[in-house]
Amino acid sequence: MHPRYSLAFATLPTLLQSAIQPILAADDFAGFITAPQASEIKKHCGLTDSELAFALLPLAAACAVAPLSDFKVGAIARGKSGTLWFGANMEFTGTTMQQTVHAEQSAVTHAWLRGEQALECITVNYTPCGHCRQFMNELNSGSELTIELPGRTAATLGDYLPDSFGPRDLAISTLLMDDIDHGFTLSGDALEQAAIAAASHSHAPYSKAWSGVALQTTQGAIFAGRYAENAAFNPSLPPLQGALNLLSLSGFSLNDIQRAVLAEAPDATLSQQSATSATLAALGCNRFTTVSLIKA
Repeated sequence: MHPRYSLAFATLPTLLQSAIQPILAADDFAGFITAPQASEIKKHCGLTDSELAFALLPLAAACAVAPLSDFKVGAIARGKSGTLWFGANMEFTGTTMQQTVHAEQSAVTHAWLRGEQALECITVNYTPCGHCRQFMNELNSGSELTIELPGRTAATLGDYLPDSFGPRDLAISTLLMDDIDHGFTLSGDALEQAAIAAASHSHAPYSKAWSGVALQTTQGAIFAGRYAENAAFNPSLPPLQGALNLLSLSGFSLNDIQRAVLAEAPDATLSQQSATSATLAALGCNRFTTVSLIKA
């Protein structure tokens, strides 16, 4: 079991500990519980979907990287597949506050990057801020997405974001988590190809500035993140943050990053290059290159 889970694991009910310990102890545990695993846990412990998600929140919060605030927020996104995706806030010393990742963004992006096609529910241990409500409004789940908070009756995103403004107001038909492929030509080595492939599946219907980032660890593992744009612009999540989120939830340290590649069009209306370079430098990674996107 990854050391970060130890304290949270000790607080879980004994029955849940016995059910989840083999999953957490697996060498390949990467911050999510599959639908079959969740079904077995619920059966073993006599829990509903909501009860299990609430019970797992301490484990999700244990994944937080919060060197600035020391305030750890956890989130569990339940996909339509039945998989439970962990999410946690991330902060980066030496960068601007705009580079942070909120727990809800983390859980949503985690699910999206691993192939989940829609979400049914987000369970979080603190009320979603306005930034996260707007970010979740980009999802193909729409305002019907269920939001669960401890001690409160479950409500929908529509309840938390009344009179909202989102992609549907701008006649955007392809929503976040919809299956899409922009068809950029793969080239270069494995890391460059991972960044290009991520850009091909990025969500940027407003700027058309599709982009992806791929990170390689000292152990050779590769994690790729895609740009997730928002109708309100500012809650958009850069591709680097997606990759960092996936790397962290998979149990790696940000200090493990050895090399990074950004894939974007050289004539894009906005560029991720400067912010990506600055954030990576703050994390101690100076092997950063950019590759150009070319349509197949």
